[in-house]
Amino acid sequence: MKILLLFIVIVVNVVTGDLPLALSCEAEKCELPECRCSSTSIPGGLAAKETPQFFTITFDDAINVMNLVTYRDILYNRHNTNGCRAGATFYINHEYTNYNAVNELYNEGFEIALHTISHRTPQTYWAEATYDTMVQELVDQRVLMAHFANIPYDEMKGVRMPFLQMTGNSSFQVMADFGIIYDATWPTVTSLSPGLWPYTLHYASTQECVIPPCPTASIPGPWVMPMISWLDQNGIPCPMVDSCFFVPKLDNEDEWYDFILINFERHYLGNRAPFGFYIHEWYLRFNPAVKRALARFMDLINSLNDVFMVNSIEVIEWVKNPMPIDEYRRKPCKVTKKTNCTRLTCGPLRSDHNNLDYWMESCTSCPRTYPWVGNPLGQ
Repeated sequence: MKILLLFIVIVVNVVTGDLPLALSCEAEKCELPECRCSSTSIPGGLAAKETPQFFTITFDDAINVMNLVTYRDILYNRHNTNGCRAGATFYINHEYTNYNAVNELYNEGFEIALHTISHRTPQTYWAEATYDTMVQELVDQRVLMAHFANIPYDEMKGVRMPFLQMTGNSSFQVMADFGIIYDATWPTVTSLSPGLWPYTLHYASTQECVIPPCPTASIPGPWVMPMISWLDQNGIPCPMVDSCFFVPKLDNEDEWYDFILINFERHYLGNRAPFGFYIHEWYLRFNPAVKRALARFMDLINSLNDVFMVNSIEVIEWVKNPMPIDEYRRKPCKVTKKTNCTRLTCGPLRSDHNNLDYWMESCTSCPRTYPWVGNPLGQ
């Protein structure tokens, strides 16, 4: 009986977040590849001119036939100068997602990442989320996408929370327990030049908490991929490109190209912290000049010998094992093992959470009801 009670206490402590408070980082005790202090220093002690400049373009929210047209137009058939395919990362939520399209993006070599099942409002739902809630929203989403898009469960390695709302320790604790490698939710509006490199949560973060609550516990395992903000034309920081307020005219391609380039150069001419273009696809679809400017910028990136357009997970992999540009260029390219998709249109599917009927595209089988939180396979 005493052993059973001890086991229950341990489990309750883990689930309720009774975790050790993170202490200030001591670099000599925090070494790669498993641990890194939050810092603007270049991993591996490399000089900036020896450091690959990584460019990560990310898209949030559901994948559907409309935004797939944009992705095919601007992302497919791009390569870096080392011969490897250019990357992009998709943080996908479940509702209205077309899993045939998710399978296509995965087979093109792009990264599929987690953005929760429900993406629900109000925002306080996420700020107050418990460990159990995060298991249902993140771990179960992994199960859901692996099944309906027919992609490997373990290939979904990253997370971005809805509305960039931090969850305190909860989501990071779930990531640690279930092998999710990195979070790309946490904006920085101060560590821009030099920029903040990815780090772990073994020790206390020095990153400012823009959208609290931020993690305070020591949580070995997960990495933080800081969202280094852009500066708009009035110098106001904006984590998402489509959240920038003072921007060039939306019909002026040349001004937008210059705007992107100015923000890129802050990284490229500085400590070469990863440069992110974080956006929702609709902004490009409704503003063709911005889309053309982005395509021009990617053409430039894809022509430079020291800049690499990669999936976000590839940045984490490099930080764990930093190497100079010449060595990085000689690395074998990652090859995605393609998976099949038997295209099925499922519906109408009754939803238990709102009593609406949904149609859903699946690669494997049709569920009995519309998948949702607590029932990721729609059984």
